[in-house]
Amino acid sequence: MARESALPRYVVRDVLLAAAVTGRAEPVPLDRPWPFLLRWTRYIGAGQARFGVVVNLVGVVLTVVMIGGTISLLSDETVRRGVEMSGSTKLFIALAVTLPFALRDLHPLAAWRWSFLGTLLVDVGGWLSTPYVPWGAITALACVYTVAVRCSRDVTLGVAILSFAGVWIKDSETALNASVLLVPPLAVGYAVRLRQTSRRQLAEQRLRLAFEERRHQDAEAVLTERQRIARELHDVVAHHMSMIAIQAEAAPYKVESVPDETRRDLAEIRATALDALTELRRILGVLRSEDGVDTAPQPSLERLDELVGNARAAGLRVETLLDGDLAGLPPGVGLTAFRILQEALSNAMRHAPGSRVQVEVSREDGIVWLGVVNGPPGDGQAPGPGLPGGGHGLVGMRERAAALGGELTARPTPEGGFAVTANLPVQARERR
Repeated sequence: MARESALPRYVVRDVLLAAAVTGRAEPVPLDRPWPFLLRWTRYIGAGQARFGVVVNLVGVVLTVVMIGGTISLLSDETVRRGVEMSGSTKLFIALAVTLPFALRDLHPLAAWRWSFLGTLLVDVGGWLSTPYVPWGAITALACVYTVAVRCSRDVTLGVAILSFAGVWIKDSETALNASVLLVPPLAVGYAVRLRQTSRRQLAEQRLRLAFEERRHQDAEAVLTERQRIARELHDVVAHHMSMIAIQAEAAPYKVESVPDETRRDLAEIRATALDALTELRRILGVLRSEDGVDTAPQPSLERLDELVGNARAAGLRVETLLDGDLAGLPPGVGLTAFRILQEALSNAMRHAPGSRVQVEVSREDGIVWLGVVNGPPGDGQAPGPGLPGGGHGLVGMRERAAALGGELTARPTPEGGFAVTANLPVQARERR
């Protein structure tokens, strides 16, 4: 019973009532792109205008032509038949049956409703040989086509049912021919809508897949950078733990008489350092590559001149400004600062070859400040591959700064360049 009652409710509410009153058509922007077959118009200047504006202007011009043609047809037929018809009546009939043509792009459903009522109620049987005004029939078919393209399946079905019913109510003798004429615009319009919907869904799916791929790439970059940081921290921490173990072992031999309790404490310190070193290697050693690249001594700001020299050799005009004690930085801070500067210079070479670059490094109040600001590309320069980077772009630089409790910002400059700034605490604070 529920299904039996649901079908009539669906037909009345979602089909017929939606077509007649409640339904809405999908809006289209005035600045939508020109169809492929009409893109040649850009070469004659017309294609530079917004396509929606051109469509509506053409619709208004055609409507004026159809109004004039309808008035002329009524005048000729009434004279030929010897029937009297006032000018206002001719104008009223012309407007009633053709004016919806000018509205069909902006308001397709409203245009069809107007055309449906105008065609159904205006009776020209006493003046013309057919019950339909020719230009009014063309307007009605154009409105039906636009509705099929721009409205949902249910609304289009309602429009089709009402249109077929209307032609039979209007005149049963010509209803069959009129019904046949209604089929092509409905079928073609619905096919066009299916094609547009499929294209839109495909574009949305591609956009969603591209977004997911980008998100996965960023996540992979973060994980890869964390692995690299782990390897580098492994080298730094392993070096210090080894030094603690060696110093604890050598300390008793530097003093002639060392109490036994102190010897035991030093031996325990050495054993604890070795245990920590073994555990560190067990956990992080698996991340080390076997090609020897990542096991090489890790760079720091002591190699800044070499980094700047490589950038200058690649075509950048680099100016450096150093301030503060940069020689005594902890290895982890020096390594992170070097990698950020390396990646920033690589990005400058990649996106702004031949540009002027300012590199600033300073240490103040326990903070290392970094700044790399490049201008626009040099004259005649094209983007290149850049310097060998130490990470994964902005994602890697931010991850490195955050690992030490610092911050990094990257933003375009008003001059058309790019600026990377970072602050790194010398004594790393807890990351939250």
